[in-house]
Amino acid sequence: MQIVDEMHVRRPYPDPQFYIGSGNADDAYIRVQDTEATIVIVGADLSPTQQRNLEKTTTVRVVDRTQLILDIFAQRARTSEGKLQVELAQLQYLLPRLAGKGTAMSRVGGGSAGGVATRGPGETKLETDRRRVRKRISVLKDELEDVVKHRTVQNKARKELLVPNVALVGYTSAGKSTLLNLLSGADVEAHARLFATLDPTTRRVDLSNGTSIILSDTVGFIRNLPHHLVAAFRATLEEVIDADFLIHVVDASHPFVDEQRAAVIEVLTELGVQEKPVITIFNKSDRIRDQYELRRLVMETENACYMSALTGDGRDYLESLIKKVASQMMQLIDAVVPYERGDLIALCHDRGRVISADYAPEGIHVRAYLTPDLAPRLLPYSIDSPPTQE
Repeated sequence: MQIVDEMHVRRPYPDPQFYIGSGNADDAYIRVQDTEATIVIVGADLSPTQQRNLEKTTTVRVVDRTQLILDIFAQRARTSEGKLQVELAQLQYLLPRLAGKGTAMSRVGGGSAGGVATRGPGETKLETDRRRVRKRISVLKDELEDVVKHRTVQNKARKELLVPNVALVGYTSAGKSTLLNLLSGADVEAHARLFATLDPTTRRVDLSNGTSIILSDTVGFIRNLPHHLVAAFRATLEEVIDADFLIHVVDASHPFVDEQRAAVIEVLTELGVQEKPVITIFNKSDRIRDQYELRRLVMETENACYMSALTGDGRDYLESLIKKVASQMMQLIDAVVPYERGDLIALCHDRGRVISADYAPEGIHVRAYLTPDLAPRLLPYSIDSPPTQE
């Protein structure tokens, strides 16, 4: 679409009939006529009544914020899961906006003389449409429930790998997919446009310092993201909920960087993951001339660094932060493992960080940092713990 005019309205509170007020609605009609516009987009959520009244006044189609976001989502969805979530959100948006018109509102007539020739098919078209939409919503919810179960199985398999699960979060177009490509060598589609990533992408990343993580790219957040959209896309956001820690990618070159960070934190709070460990990356450092501002942002933020995911500058700082946070999640185990449990020693080397392994007559004396999933397996052989009873 080509923008032909913009209109900014300040009101102490939204008008219940037109949202922007009847006078501003008349002004919008004049602007539509002058510019020959064919659509009006309102940067806020409208009630069905407000939307209908604005359409009557402006004589063109009116699209609110949620509808516009859903339209973009529909273009971005590639997988069957993404398409299911988009369709569900669209139908939930449409349901309260269904309205019968004219002869479609036929109904059963009364028994008196006044009811002559008023007998209709018994169910209005509006009621039929609503019933069909509700039925489709029910079907979509069941299908998405199956998707969630399948994802739970996948996540359980990932947990058995004993490798930290990390989710990339951030405002839309902050550079999450570019960072995933940099770290994993993947070829995920990365564009500077809204919600370029709708479907989650997961890759294993082996960092240069020997640390391994499972890294997931997720849908970008946006300011004033409607609550019902967060609910509709909860299956996609399960990656964030199940992650061991998060990497918050921030577009440091954006003029509203603070507002974007606040918007992301708000969504994370809504998902109930605000207490998870977070690494903050101030991305796109190659676009910023004021390096002092970058350093200020990093110094004021815990576990933060700045880098350019496009050029790779600053990657070493990020990898050291990932190693630091992953180590904080790991437990130091000092144990003597019997020789017949060599499988546990192999797991320590494969999934943990072995400090030393010495061969003694009673077994292998191993000191290693292990993940919370692996550490309990070696606790029975720990030097500090009491001997297990047969």
